Amino acid sequence: MESLQEKSIVKGIVKEADKFKNGLFVELKPNLVGMAEYKDGFYYGQTVDVYIKKIIPDKKKIKLIIV
Repeated sequence: MESLQEKSIVKGIVKEADKFKNGLFVELKPNLVGMAEYKDGFYYGQTVDVYIKKIIPDKKKIKLIIV
């Protein structure tokens, strides 16, 4: 997590895309996953650009926006 910075855009891979869950889970690095709000049209394994909105180290969470 230390190499990622808030307010930056990075590439990630969609690991879970289920509208009945909380959102899209995007892998930024091996074993490092962030979450973005659910949007239709995304599928497992798809490469996406994401904006890092917030990093919460103590909860090990990363909030993302798909761009």
